Amino acid sequence: MTEKNVLNQPLRLHSTSPLTGFTRTGYCEVPESDTGNHSVAAILTTPFLDFSASRGNDLRRAGLSSGCKWCLCARRWLEAFKARTSDDDPRVPKVYLSRTNIKALEDVNLEDLQKFAVDDAEAERGPSSPEATS
Repeated sequence: MTEKNVLNQPLRLHSTSPLTGFTRTGYCEVPESDTGNHSVAAILTTPFLDFSASRGNDLRRAGLSSGCKWCLCARRWLEAFKARTSDDDPRVPKVYLSRTNIKALEDVNLEDLQKFAVDDAEAERGPSSPEATS
């Protein structure tokens, strides 16, 4: 993999199930033919899917659902970010910085992505809750 992530390191694999990316390689690669800049490695949420559908892009029609890992258009992620009501608004999908293409920075600030970033190891473990330990 020759493309870099937003941390200026080699871009990491995002998802093979579903197979994501503009080129359907599992990476959020952004070839010249990708005019939508599908560079943001995100975890979809129901509120985001609703938000995206309300903007004319119903990702459910592609078979996606909450919890799917998908390479989003940077501008769509930014649109959700700007519409947020708080820094934990579920309309804004969480992102993996190590899997988000550096080309996302053409449309989105790194600081904004960092506000919704999840650690690769944390995301693979899944959310922890106090109820699970009591």
